[in-house]
Amino acid sequence: MATVRDFPSPATGNLAARVVSDRAEGEAYVASVCFKHGPPRLLGVELEYTLHHRDDPSRPLDPGELAAALGPHTPVTLDPGSPATPLPGGSPVSLEPGGQVELSALPSESLADLAGVVDADLAYLTELLARSGLELGATGIDAHRAPRRVLQTPRYAAMERRFAPDGPGGATMMSSTAGLQVCVDTGEAGDLPARWAAVHELGPVLLALFANSRVHAGKDTGSASARWLAVMATERARTFAATASPDPPADWGRRMMDTPVMVVPRRDGPWDAPVRFTFADWIEGRGEAGVFGPPTVADLDYHLTTLFTPVRPQGYLEIRYLDAQPPRGWLDATALLVALLARPSTVDRVRELCEPVAGAWETAAGRGLADPAIAAAARAVADLGCAALGDTGLAPPVIDRIAAAVQHRAASPSASPTPEERA
Repeated sequence: MATVRDFPSPATGNLAARVVSDRAEGEAYVASVCFKHGPPRLLGVELEYTLHHRDDPSRPLDPGELAAALGPHTPVTLDPGSPATPLPGGSPVSLEPGGQVELSALPSESLADLAGVVDADLAYLTELLARSGLELGATGIDAHRAPRRVLQTPRYAAMERRFAPDGPGGATMMSSTAGLQVCVDTGEAGDLPARWAAVHELGPVLLALFANSRVHAGKDTGSASARWLAVMATERARTFAATASPDPPADWGRRMMDTPVMVVPRRDGPWDAPVRFTFADWIEGRGEAGVFGPPTVADLDYHLTTLFTPVRPQGYLEIRYLDAQPPRGWLDATALLVALLARPSTVDRVRELCEPVAGAWETAAGRGLADPAIAAAARAVADLGCAALGDTGLAPPVIDRIAAAVQHRAASPSASPTPEERA
């Protein structure tokens, strides 16, 4: 959801206040800000975790206790008066609606440097929370509690009302789920179509390989990634996966115009928007557009934050389909993904290996590696990625540990935790 990063930022000042005059202008703006071209250089991660009382993981979180535990690092969404100081390594802390804590590392040109900062900030955050009897969860969904919103912001209140008619998926996504988000540059313009296709076609395979969110609120859901299925149970227009395209920026621009507006920030009153009111409707003055006035570039920037797709372009590619990993396991999935995208030749091979299960998102989330076709693709992708881990720049002992962990997962139909993760 909301993040703070040192990648290209949304429009500010006079540009932000400019009215989007027509659909073509909106599409062109989206394409320009969501896809920045150049040699792949920066890497980033966003680590989300459910949060629990160590003595009773099923006990609800109290907003006051959570703010006291985080101290000066408390996000302003919980305490508007907080200085919201980043962690010592520079990682800002944010909270999801149910109190899930998120560490958003500043991007780095080196995976080894990124890992050093993240591990240090994660250790600091873990110790900080432990002083108040709190601990980070180890799976992509709250294994102990039903969804309960902790943050009382206008955005999340409007989202909760928006999703309620469609069942519990929206509330579960907002307040019970946690993901590992890996951020990579879009790459050179000529490589973008293959890179865009590859990160999507990898999705079902890596979703299944690292799925761990079967148990929710004390009950076995029967699905490998109940987190992913909760996301998919919200509005399809803002969650469905993109497919291969010769021009991803143009496709994304059109999609943003045709996606319904979910929330409209206001100084006073609720932020709710009409259910089938698209951004194109707003630009062209249809429906209830007159209630809000003409949309500005700032409104369009905000609209872009309300998409929960498997891969979300934000000037870089935010890869969002992985379940949160145990605190000691985040680097395994990240390094494998980085290795698989490191060279155009590897990207091409990824697409060949994933082609038999491309688009099999529901099967991956439901059956995981118990599905024979997905399991076969996962083993092949694991072999390819482990052989390419040298391209990540990590030290040989770290590469050996990651390769062993990934191969352990690929060989297990249940994608069980590694011995290190269980320690």
